[in-house]
This record gives sequence, structure tokens and C-alpha cells, in this order.
Amino acid sequence: MLYQLSYTPMPRREIAARGWRRKGHGSPAWPLHRRSNVSTDIMLHDVDYVLAKLDWMRAERIWPNGLRYLWTDAFGVVLYLSLFEETGKTRYLEEAERLVAEVERVLGRPRGLRIGEAPDRDGQYFHYLAMWLFALARLGDHRPEYRDRGIALARDVHTAFVVPGVGVIWKMKEDLSAPYPGYGFGALDAFDGYVSYRLLDEESLATEISEMKTLIEGQYRELDVDQDLGLGMMLWLAHFFPKEGWASAQTARALAALDRLWVDPPGFFGRASYAPHVRIAFANYGVSIGLQAAGQWPERVEALNAYFERYRSGDEYDREAITHVMACSSHLPGVLAGHRALVG
Repeated sequence: MLYQLSYTPMPRREIAARGWRRKGHGSPAWPLHRRSNVSTDIMLHDVDYVLAKLDWMRAERIWPNGLRYLWTDAFGVVLYLSLFEETGKTRYLEEAERLVAEVERVLGRPRGLRIGEAPDRDGQYFHYLAMWLFALARLGDHRPEYRDRGIALARDVHTAFVVPGVGVIWKMKEDLSAPYPGYGFGALDAFDGYVSYRLLDEESLATEISEMKTLIEGQYRELDVDQDLGLGMMLWLAHFFPKEGWASAQTARALAALDRLWVDPPGFFGRASYAPHVRIAFANYGVSIGLQAAGQWPERVEALNAYFERYRSGDEYDREAITHVMACSSHLPGVLAGHRALVG
């Protein structure tokens, strides 16, 4: 679980996994490169950083040759596609396809995909599935059969997770037979699904998109996100359809909330208003992606990237794949955003 925006309490073990951080030691620093033209291109293109990080992760058996985790792997597929478009080298497109095959082999279930390979990563999260659908949509730009697979997956899981007119269940049992005990409706899940569905195929998923849009319309005016990664993801989601009412309202609200969470010096976004000094690297990288998509605060993006090259939490997240793949995505958003934004 990455951003706690459910209507039910966070399990204790998940709180502990994301508690207060202390300084420690972990991965080496990586070369930082300034963007080529801040005034006309706010998106970072740090290919050298990404390639160095990928080499290190593979050598350390962190990723992609470590345990599968759906959220991380979805960003990983997109990262390979970004490298393909940046460099023109087809091997990165092939790496994306290999990664999809491996994720489906390890995490694939008769319906949907498991959260992760580790024993405690059971069940299915809708927002993870939505991120995977986004990755399939982007891969489908180059290999259309993946778009078809994404459409089929979206149709299959939608009926399990979505209660029309009520909400999207945040976490389901692994066989999608019932909600996971102790979990309710997600706060951002309708937005996640709406964007991924539209990017997959607006005609084929028209019914599902309509149900998500109805949920958004009933929710966005009162929704106040108060968590770093959730705010970053909302900025990222909203930039695809910036003229829609929910997008403009939530963008303004997210920027205001993030401004209150900014801690400078040293240069990071606090976890939430109730935990302003908690700093989580992968969550800040998610904020960076959202800010770059929204075209906002390039100096803060640069500051947090630099800060988290030095910072060590002293726990397992110093070497978790999610930290380093999200770092790569922060330095090379690529097909996550930018020229692919749509007009709502």
C-alpha cells in the first residue's frame, strides 16, 4: 500500500512500515543532470542517471531481478518505454515486454493480479491495477495487443471493485470474491480508474468510464487529500484532463496542500499535516512526478531529488525496489506525462 486514502483505518503493520525515519546508509549517490531548458521543458530527461541506477539495481538483485511488486513493476514498464522513446533503442521496448510477461507469470490470477510476490503482499489493490492498466496502455502505443489485454483486464476487475454510485473498494481478496477484511472504499480509486480507462479505450470502456465519472462528480468537491504521495498522484492524474472541473479543483487544492508540507531546508515534502517531519523517498518521488506533469515548482523537484540522494532512512526502504524505480521515474518521467497529456 502506498497512499492511505481509504475510508477505513490503516492496519497497524502498514503504519509501522511507514513510520518515522532515521538516518542510515544505503545505495550510492548517482550523477545529477540539470534539465536542458526549464522555461520550455519542465520534464527531466536524466537518462544517464536512470541507466546508472538500473545497472546498480540489477547488480544488487533489487530490480528487475528481485521480487515482483505490481506498483513498482507498473512504473518499471513505463520507465523502459520512456527509455525506448528517449534513446530509440528497441531493447528497452523488449525489456518492457519481458517485464509484463514476468509480472503476469508471477502475480497473474484467474482474475486480476496479486499485489506482490512476498507472502505478506496478498490480495489486490485497485489503484495498483489501475497503474498497471496505464502501463499496458502506454505499451499498447507500440504493441496494440497490450492495449487489448488492458481492456479485458479492466472489464474483468471493474465489476469486482466498483459499487456503482457508491465507491471503489480499496482492497479485495486475492480471488476478488469479497472485500479484504478491514478495508473500505478508496478515496482516489475512481480517479485512478477513470484516467487509465480513458487512456486505454474510451469507446470500449464507455460504461466503466461513465461509472467512474459519476463517482468523481459526487466526490471531488469535498475531497481533501492530506498525504504526500496521494497529492502527487492527484496532480499526475489531473494533468491528463486539465479542463475538467474535478481536475482544476483538485490541482489547486493539491498544490496548496503540498505547499504546506514543504520543508526547506533541507528540501522534502512531509508525509502529511499530522506528520510533517516524516519523509519517505518514494513518496516524494511520486510528488516530483505530479509536479512535473503539472508544470510546477521545478526548483523543488530539483531540491528533493538532490536531498534524497543523500538521505537514508536506515530501514528496508533504502534497498527496496520501489524507492529506486520511483527515483528513476522522477528523473525521467517520459511517457508518464508531458506531451501525452490530453484535453478534457
